[in-house]
Amino acid sequence: MTALQTIEQIGNEAVKKLRLQKLRNGRPFMINSRELPPDQCYLEFPDGDIKLVYLKNSAKDFTVIRTLTSEQEQSLRLRYNFFRL
Repeated sequence: MTALQTIEQIGNEAVKKLRLQKLRNGRPFMINSRELPPDQCYLEFPDGDIKLVYLKNSAKDFTVIRTLTSEQEQSLRLRYNFFRL
């Protein structure tokens, strides 16, 4: 394993740990995706819902664009190797 792969693995594990910590504490977790415009992201909530949101006011406020379907949630979790709590 190269040094870059090691750093990437450590970073991925840190993100997964932070995600679990936030969701277990009842707070949403922000999922950024390069596939979305810069002012959009996903918010995953402790109840399992994932919403596509628009960031406004320097990421202090969110406007919900739509709630993902169960199939879309599953696909997103698979893409990022996240399991549902």
